[in-house]
Amino acid sequence: MTPDTKARREQRSEPRWPGLLALIMGSCLHYALPPRLSVGPDWALPVITLLLMIPILGSHRRGAWVMARNLTFVAIGALTLALITSLALLIGGIPGHKDHPAVLLRSAVVLWITNVLVFAVWYWKLDAGGPLGRDRATRPISSAFLFPQCAKQPPDTNWSPEFLDYLFVAFNTSTAFSPTDTPVLGRWAKAMSMVQALLSLTILAVLAARAINVL
Repeated sequence: MTPDTKARREQRSEPRWPGLLALIMGSCLHYALPPRLSVGPDWALPVITLLLMIPILGSHRRGAWVMARNLTFVAIGALTLALITSLALLIGGIPGHKDHPAVLLRSAVVLWITNVLVFAVWYWKLDAGGPLGRDRATRPISSAFLFPQCAKQPPDTNWSPEFLDYLFVAFNTSTAFSPTDTPVLGRWAKAMSMVQALLSLTILAVLAARAINVL
């Protein structure tokens, strides 16, 4: 690698902190759920995530990219499992009216926001090899999402998606249950988008069903 090439890569290096912050926020939101919606202590997930941040940041600083990437996947996987488990427990408690309507509403909002953050981080880490892969890729990048900047002719070769772009895609998928300005091209991305939309629809359906019972 020539010095000029290295300098160009460092100049367009994608910031990692927004994705890691979203991961921490999602784990901390889990603590806001009622204890019955957590498997084990409700403080365990945020503590585990924060502890994982230490080797993740340390590995990234040392240039151990594979270790940092794998540890990040462990943290995302734990949060995803916690999200699905909490949603299942929430649904299971509806027939027995285990949750007060206000608690149910708060739990559904927390799970919906967590759903957006979880899948935004998944898209950010998986698309085009993750931040490191996008930093090293030639422009335009080979993305599983057709961002408007990549669709125009000629494409913007100086542009690359960052976490906020994936957060926008995840928010739209959870809100509209479909892509808006960013079509989904990759099969893995389509599968994950369907799962995300299904979880979001389930959360909203739980709210609607409980609201009807209260009336």
